[in-house]
Amino acid sequence: MPMYRIVRKEKLNPTVTLMEILAPAVAKKAEPGQFIILRVDEDGERIPLTIADFNRQQGTVTIIFQIVGATTEKLNHKLEGEFIQDFVGPLGVPTHTQGLRKVAVVGGGVGCAIAYPVAKKLHQQGCEVHSIIGFRNRDLVILEEEFAAASQKLCRMSDDGSWGEKGLVTDALTKLIQSGEQYDRVIAIGPLIMMKFVTKLTKEFHIPTTVSMNPIMIDGTGMCGGCRLSLVQNGKRVTKFACVDGPDFDGFEVDFDEAMARGAMYRDFERHAHEETCNLFKGGETHA
Repeated sequence: MPMYRIVRKEKLNPTVTLMEILAPAVAKKAEPGQFIILRVDEDGERIPLTIADFNRQQGTVTIIFQIVGATTEKLNHKLEGEFIQDFVGPLGVPTHTQGLRKVAVVGGGVGCAIAYPVAKKLHQQGCEVHSIIGFRNRDLVILEEEFAAASQKLCRMSDDGSWGEKGLVTDALTKLIQSGEQYDRVIAIGPLIMMKFVTKLTKEFHIPTTVSMNPIMIDGTGMCGGCRLSLVQNGKRVTKFACVDGPDFDGFEVDFDEAMARGAMYRDFERHAHEETCNLFKGGETHA
Protein backbone atom coordinates (compact mmCIF):
# COMPACT_ATOMS: atom_id res chain seq x y z
CA MET A 1 0.00 0.00 0.00
CA PRO A 2 1.48 3.40 -0.96
CA MET A 3 2.32 5.87 1.76
CA TYR A 4 2.55 9.61 1.29
CA ARG A 5 5.68 11.40 2.50
CA ILE A 6 5.63 14.84 4.09
CA VAL A 7 8.34 16.75 2.22
CA ARG A 8 7.75 20.12 3.90
CA LYS A 9 6.03 21.33 7.03
CA GLU A 10 5.61 24.97 8.01
CA LYS A 11 3.77 26.59 10.89
CA LEU A 12 1.83 29.51 9.39
CA ASN A 13 0.34 30.77 12.65
CA PRO A 14 -0.36 29.28 16.12
CA THR A 15 -3.24 27.10 14.86
CA VAL A 16 -2.61 26.70 11.12
CA THR A 17 -0.04 24.41 9.50
CA LEU A 18 1.10 23.94 5.90
CA MET A 19 2.24 20.54 4.64
CA GLU A 20 3.58 19.62 1.24
CA ILE A 21 2.87 15.96 0.48
CA LEU A 22 4.54 13.79 -2.15
CA ALA A 23 1.54 12.48 -4.11
CA PRO A 24 2.40 12.46 -7.84
CA ALA A 25 -0.88 10.95 -9.06
CA VAL A 26 -2.91 13.60 -7.22
CA ALA A 27 -0.61 16.45 -8.28
CA LYS A 28 -0.91 15.40 -11.93
CA LYS A 29 -4.67 16.02 -12.01
CA ALA A 30 -5.24 18.64 -9.27
CA GLU A 31 -6.99 21.93 -10.00
CA PRO A 32 -7.96 24.91 -7.78
CA GLY A 33 -11.17 24.29 -5.84
CA GLN A 34 -10.67 20.54 -5.51
CA PHE A 35 -9.90 18.65 -2.31
CA ILE A 36 -8.38 15.44 -0.98
CA ILE A 37 -9.44 13.05 1.76
CA LEU A 38 -6.72 11.72 4.03
CA ARG A 39 -6.19 9.32 6.92
CA VAL A 40 -3.22 9.94 9.19
CA ASP A 41 -2.89 6.25 10.07
CA GLU A 42 -4.69 2.91 9.64
CA ASP A 43 -7.05 3.61 12.54
CA GLY A 44 -7.65 7.25 11.66
CA GLU A 45 -10.84 8.95 10.51
CA ARG A 46 -11.21 10.32 7.01
CA ILE A 47 -11.09 14.11 6.75
CA PRO A 48 -11.40 16.35 3.68
CA LEU A 49 -8.84 19.11 3.10
CA THR A 50 -8.75 21.53 0.21
CA ILE A 51 -5.80 21.49 -2.15
CA ALA A 52 -4.00 24.76 -1.41
CA ASP A 53 -1.40 24.37 -4.16
CA PHE A 54 0.30 21.72 -6.29
CA ASN A 55 3.49 21.20 -8.25
CA ARG A 56 3.08 18.79 -11.14
CA GLN A 57 6.84 18.63 -11.85
CA GLN A 58 7.78 17.74 -8.29
CA GLY A 59 4.68 15.61 -7.76
CA THR A 60 3.64 17.43 -4.59
CA VAL A 61 0.34 18.68 -3.22
CA THR A 62 0.11 21.39 -0.56
CA ILE A 63 -2.52 21.27 2.16
CA ILE A 64 -3.16 23.92 4.81
CA PHE A 65 -5.16 22.93 7.86
CA GLN A 66 -6.38 24.44 11.10
CA ILE A 67 -5.90 22.42 14.26
CA VAL A 68 -9.47 22.09 15.50
CA GLY A 69 -10.09 18.41 16.16
CA ALA A 70 -8.48 15.09 17.01
CA THR A 71 -7.33 14.25 13.47
CA THR A 72 -5.81 17.65 12.69
CA GLU A 73 -4.05 17.52 16.07
CA LYS A 74 -2.66 14.09 15.21
CA LEU A 75 -1.68 15.25 11.71
CA ASN A 76 0.11 18.27 13.14
CA HIS A 77 2.38 15.97 15.18
CA LYS A 78 3.72 14.40 12.00
CA LEU A 79 7.20 15.58 11.02
CA GLU A 80 8.94 16.23 7.72
CA GLY A 81 10.06 12.89 6.27
CA GLU A 82 7.27 10.95 7.95
CA PHE A 83 4.30 9.47 6.11
CA ILE A 84 0.52 9.80 5.91
CA GLN A 85 -1.48 6.60 5.44
CA ASP A 86 -4.01 7.70 2.78
CA PHE A 87 -4.19 10.74 0.51
CA VAL A 88 -7.03 10.37 -2.01
CA GLY A 89 -7.92 12.81 -4.76
CA PRO A 90 -8.35 15.12 -6.44
CA LEU A 91 -12.05 15.14 -5.54
CA GLY A 92 -14.80 17.61 -6.32
CA VAL A 93 -15.38 19.94 -9.26
CA PRO A 94 -12.64 22.49 -10.02
CA THR A 95 -13.50 26.16 -9.64
CA HIS A 96 -14.76 27.66 -12.89
CA THR A 97 -12.27 30.31 -14.02
CA GLN A 98 -12.45 30.28 -17.83
CA GLY A 99 -13.62 33.45 -19.54
CA LEU A 100 -13.56 35.65 -16.45
CA ARG A 101 -11.93 39.03 -17.02
CA LYS A 102 -12.29 40.77 -13.65
CA VAL A 103 -12.95 38.98 -10.37
CA ALA A 104 -13.01 39.85 -6.68
CA VAL A 105 -11.68 36.96 -4.60
CA VAL A 106 -12.74 37.21 -0.94
CA GLY A 107 -11.02 35.02 1.65
CA GLY A 108 -11.72 34.82 5.36
CA GLY A 109 -9.36 33.23 7.90
CA VAL A 110 -8.13 29.77 6.97
CA GLY A 111 -10.46 29.96 3.97
CA CYS A 112 -7.70 32.02 2.38
CA ALA A 113 -5.86 28.74 1.83
CA ILE A 114 -8.70 27.73 -0.52
CA ALA A 115 -9.06 31.18 -2.09
CA TYR A 116 -5.36 31.57 -2.94
CA PRO A 117 -5.05 28.85 -5.64
CA VAL A 118 -8.16 30.26 -7.30
CA ALA A 119 -6.70 33.78 -7.32
CA LYS A 120 -3.40 32.37 -8.62
CA LYS A 121 -5.02 30.54 -11.54
CA LEU A 122 -7.17 33.54 -12.49
CA HIS A 123 -4.06 35.72 -12.46
CA GLN A 124 -2.17 33.23 -14.64
CA GLN A 125 -5.05 33.27 -17.13
CA GLY A 126 -4.79 37.06 -17.49
CA CYS A 127 -7.81 37.92 -15.37
CA GLU A 128 -7.70 41.12 -13.30
CA VAL A 129 -7.84 39.91 -9.70
CA HIS A 130 -8.82 42.05 -6.72
CA SER A 131 -8.31 40.06 -3.52
CA ILE A 132 -9.81 40.87 -0.14
CA ILE A 133 -8.47 38.83 2.77
CA GLY A 134 -9.61 39.12 6.36
CA PHE A 135 -8.41 37.78 9.72
CA ARG A 136 -9.29 38.37 13.36
CA ASN A 137 -5.86 39.85 14.06
CA ARG A 138 -2.28 40.12 12.77
CA ASP A 139 -1.14 36.88 14.44
CA LEU A 140 -3.52 34.80 12.30
CA VAL A 141 -2.49 36.17 8.89
CA ILE A 142 -1.47 33.60 6.25
CA LEU A 143 -0.44 33.81 2.58
CA GLU A 144 -0.19 37.61 2.43
CA GLU A 145 2.78 37.62 0.03
CA GLU A 146 1.20 34.95 -2.16
CA PHE A 147 -2.02 36.94 -2.55
CA ALA A 148 -0.06 40.11 -3.28
CA ALA A 149 1.75 38.32 -6.12
CA ALA A 150 -1.52 37.07 -7.63
CA SER A 151 -3.58 40.25 -7.34
CA GLN A 152 -3.70 43.65 -9.02
CA LYS A 153 -5.35 44.95 -5.85
CA LEU A 154 -5.09 43.49 -2.36
CA CYS A 155 -7.28 44.69 0.51
CA ARG A 156 -6.15 43.59 3.97
CA MET A 157 -8.78 43.56 6.73
CA SER A 158 -8.65 42.63 10.43
CA ASP A 159 -11.33 42.63 13.10
CA ASP A 160 -9.19 44.55 15.58
CA GLY A 161 -7.26 46.80 13.20
CA SER A 162 -3.88 45.25 14.10
CA TRP A 163 -3.25 44.46 10.41
CA GLY A 164 -4.43 46.30 7.33
CA GLU A 165 -7.69 48.17 7.84
CA LYS A 166 -10.07 47.58 10.73
CA GLY A 167 -13.32 46.04 9.57
CA LEU A 168 -14.90 43.15 7.71
CA VAL A 169 -14.24 41.84 4.23
CA THR A 170 -17.73 43.05 3.26
CA ASP A 171 -16.65 46.60 4.17
CA ALA A 172 -13.78 46.42 1.69
CA LEU A 173 -15.93 44.82 -1.01
CA THR A 174 -18.59 47.52 -0.56
CA LYS A 175 -15.98 50.25 -1.02
CA LEU A 176 -14.63 48.67 -4.20
CA ILE A 177 -18.08 48.25 -5.73
CA GLN A 178 -19.19 51.76 -4.75
CA SER A 179 -15.97 53.21 -6.20
CA GLY A 180 -17.04 51.92 -9.60
CA GLU A 181 -15.30 48.54 -9.85
CA GLN A 182 -17.34 46.17 -12.00
CA TYR A 183 -16.75 42.45 -11.49
CA ASP A 184 -17.73 39.53 -13.68
CA ARG A 185 -17.91 37.44 -10.52
CA VAL A 186 -17.15 37.43 -6.80
CA ILE A 187 -15.64 34.26 -5.37
CA ALA A 188 -16.03 34.08 -1.57
CA ILE A 189 -14.38 31.43 0.59
CA GLY A 190 -14.34 31.40 4.38
CA PRO A 191 -16.63 30.91 7.38
CA LEU A 192 -20.26 30.30 6.48
CA ILE A 193 -21.39 33.50 8.18
CA MET A 194 -18.87 35.49 6.11
CA MET A 195 -20.00 33.90 2.84
CA LYS A 196 -23.63 34.50 3.77
CA PHE A 197 -23.09 38.24 4.17
CA VAL A 198 -20.84 38.56 1.12
CA THR A 199 -23.61 36.92 -0.89
CA LYS A 200 -26.22 39.22 0.64
CA LEU A 201 -24.13 42.20 -0.48
CA THR A 202 -23.41 40.96 -4.00
CA LYS A 203 -27.06 40.08 -4.53
CA GLU A 204 -27.93 43.74 -4.01
CA PHE A 205 -25.54 44.66 -6.83
CA HIS A 206 -26.47 41.69 -9.06
CA ILE A 207 -22.91 40.31 -9.16
CA PRO A 208 -22.75 36.54 -9.75
CA THR A 209 -21.16 34.92 -6.69
CA THR A 210 -19.48 31.59 -6.11
CA VAL A 211 -19.04 30.17 -2.60
CA SER A 212 -17.05 27.13 -1.48
CA MET A 213 -18.93 24.86 0.93
CA ASN A 214 -17.26 22.53 3.43
CA PRO A 215 -19.99 20.58 5.24
CA ILE A 216 -19.49 17.35 7.19
CA MET A 217 -18.04 14.78 4.80
CA ILE A 218 -17.13 11.11 5.12
CA ASP A 219 -16.56 9.19 1.89
CA GLY A 220 -16.19 11.93 -0.73
CA THR A 221 -18.20 10.04 -3.37
CA GLY A 222 -21.77 11.15 -2.62
CA MET A 223 -22.77 7.80 -1.10
CA CYS A 224 -22.91 8.72 2.59
CA GLY A 225 -25.04 11.83 2.20
CA GLY A 226 -23.25 13.59 5.05
CA CYS A 227 -22.27 16.59 2.94
CA ARG A 228 -25.76 17.35 1.64
CA LEU A 229 -26.79 20.95 1.15
CA SER A 230 -30.12 22.58 0.42
CA LEU A 231 -30.27 24.93 -2.54
CA VAL A 232 -33.18 26.94 -3.88
CA GLN A 233 -33.29 26.73 -7.67
CA ASN A 234 -36.17 28.27 -9.65
CA GLY A 235 -38.24 28.49 -6.49
CA LYS A 236 -37.77 24.82 -5.58
CA ARG A 237 -35.63 23.31 -2.83
CA VAL A 238 -33.14 20.76 -4.11
CA THR A 239 -30.50 18.67 -2.38
CA LYS A 240 -26.91 18.65 -3.60
CA PHE A 241 -23.77 16.96 -2.29
CA ALA A 242 -20.69 19.09 -1.74
CA CYS A 243 -18.28 16.26 -2.52
CA VAL A 244 -19.50 15.52 -6.05
CA ASP A 245 -21.62 18.55 -7.02
CA GLY A 246 -19.28 21.07 -5.39
CA PRO A 247 -17.58 22.26 -3.33
CA ASP A 248 -18.40 25.43 -5.34
CA PHE A 249 -22.01 26.59 -5.54
CA ASP A 250 -24.00 29.61 -6.60
CA GLY A 251 -24.09 31.70 -3.43
CA PHE A 252 -27.55 33.05 -4.27
CA GLU A 253 -28.99 29.53 -4.07
CA VAL A 254 -27.41 28.22 -0.84
CA ASP A 255 -29.44 27.88 2.36
CA PHE A 256 -26.70 29.18 4.66
CA ASP A 257 -28.78 29.00 7.84
CA GLU A 258 -29.38 25.27 7.40
CA ALA A 259 -25.70 24.72 6.54
CA MET A 260 -24.60 26.55 9.70
CA ALA A 261 -26.99 24.53 11.86
CA ARG A 262 -25.75 21.24 10.42
CA GLY A 263 -22.11 22.31 10.73
CA ALA A 264 -22.52 22.90 14.46
CA MET A 265 -24.02 19.46 15.20
CA TYR A 266 -20.74 17.75 16.12
CA ARG A 267 -18.84 20.72 17.52
CA ASP A 268 -18.93 19.52 21.14
CA PHE A 269 -17.98 15.97 20.15
CA GLU A 270 -15.04 17.23 18.08
CA ARG A 271 -13.82 19.45 20.91
CA HIS A 272 -13.82 16.53 23.37
CA ALA A 273 -12.00 14.30 20.85
CA HIS A 274 -9.42 17.05 20.35
CA GLU A 275 -8.86 17.35 24.10
CA GLU A 276 -8.41 13.59 24.46
CA THR A 277 -5.87 13.52 21.62
CA CYS A 278 -3.96 16.44 23.14
CA ASN A 279 -3.80 14.55 26.44
CA LEU A 280 -2.35 11.52 24.63
CA PHE A 281 0.51 13.55 23.23
CA LYS A 282 1.09 15.29 26.55
CA GLY A 283 1.38 11.85 28.09
CA GLY A 284 4.43 11.07 26.00
CA GLU A 285 3.10 9.82 22.70
CA THR A 286 4.80 12.10 20.19
CA HIS A 287 3.84 10.60 16.83
CA ALA A 288 0.55 9.63 15.24
